[in-house]
Amino acid sequence: MQEQVIQYLKDHREEHLNQLKEFLAIPSISALSEHHDDVVKAAEWVKEDLLNSGFNQAEVMPSDGKPVVYGEVIKNPNAPTVLIYGHYDVQPVDPVELWESEPFDATIRDDKLYARGATDDKGQVFMHMKVMEAVLKTVDTPPVNFKVLIEGEEEIGSPTLPKFCEEHQEMLAADLIVVSDSALIEKGKPTITYGLRGLAGIQIDVKGAKGDLHSGEYGGGVMNPIHALVKILDSFRDENNKILVDGFYDQIPELSEEERKALADVPFNEEQLRQDLDVPELTGEEGYSYVERTSVRPTLEINGIYGGFQGEGIKTVLPSEAAAKITCRLVPDQDPEKIVEQLTKHVEKNTPKGVNVSVTPFDKGKPYVTPFDHPVIQTAAKAYEKVYNEETAYIRGGGSIPIVAELDRILQVPVVLMGFGLPDENLHAPNEHFHLENFDKGMETLAHYWFMLENVK
Repeated sequence: MQEQVIQYLKDHREEHLNQLKEFLAIPSISALSEHHDDVVKAAEWVKEDLLNSGFNQAEVMPSDGKPVVYGEVIKNPNAPTVLIYGHYDVQPVDPVELWESEPFDATIRDDKLYARGATDDKGQVFMHMKVMEAVLKTVDTPPVNFKVLIEGEEEIGSPTLPKFCEEHQEMLAADLIVVSDSALIEKGKPTITYGLRGLAGIQIDVKGAKGDLHSGEYGGGVMNPIHALVKILDSFRDENNKILVDGFYDQIPELSEEERKALADVPFNEEQLRQDLDVPELTGEEGYSYVERTSVRPTLEINGIYGGFQGEGIKTVLPSEAAAKITCRLVPDQDPEKIVEQLTKHVEKNTPKGVNVSVTPFDKGKPYVTPFDHPVIQTAAKAYEKVYNEETAYIRGGGSIPIVAELDRILQVPVVLMGFGLPDENLHAPNEHFHLENFDKGMETLAHYWFMLENVK
């Protein structure tokens, strides 16, 4: 029966691409208040498309933030129920002058679809919508029951969705959750992301004198906040890139030999990456491979640092304040609240005399991992391999999708991350795009997956 579904997708490909262009034309930027109406418009668009696809229920539901789209079609009481999660909001487009075509006027060049949201995440959400449409239009009894949860705040950290999910647990109940908001490790290589790192961020503000001081008159006699900040930042890591925050590594379990082997089998050319990035060498925590450093080990990175005169030339000033922004990527079983507490204590312990320092927490998200030998993940790998004719790689994502850990905690069912993007598709950057090869193969993969799940226990 999946052959009928796949043929439907092929027969309607151009129609579907035009619909996707309509969806991408809506500038649903959740971070900018002036796009509030566009966010609502995108939610309504998703609802209407689900109803047109054959869903017997689809609605735009209020939350404490942006609206949530929920839909379901339950036709087979003996089949598993799949909850598909995604988001319809997108990142801002700045700097817009670097776009080669208008960011909300989807354009196809070299078999790639260029637009904001093309790969993150409208394009991948849309694939699910069209595969569900194809199933409902061609099969009397679908192999699975479908529920969808499409939100409008993922790009700002999904601040209100956990509460929404807790309040609607019965409505969202399912046997598994499928998320397509990730990427293949390389072109043509099917990839299951079975884990994601968590996130903990702080801002460090260092305050010295009540105002900027002349560096000739006061230099050497008053602590410079930039010097103090540099000392604090330098105290975070040793020469081998080990993080020196007390207790930082305490909750991290050792990787199993099976998992280390799976990561070692991930095809990856470090030298090619070094050349692509144009850096003298790749560095990181001693004793771990690049793949391990960027997926299963925690990090501490300085994301921004500022203070003093930034203009052209020089201004002999001793600034009154300086600041830095830091984020840590976390792995199981690190708790972001505890990490922020440890970071704060470290800053206080390493603050030089002569300045006042404050620490402000911000972004937080828990890490997530599903055993990659779980039957629903292994079945997803087989669906990929049926279409791509390549063995599936199993990776942990280096980035964070905080809501995934929350969905796991609240609904307590396995989460399968089946991404179809590619790492170089400029998500969050100018000229974001989506390879149409994966648009086609991805939908075919999903079609096979739904039918293969019928026999999974």
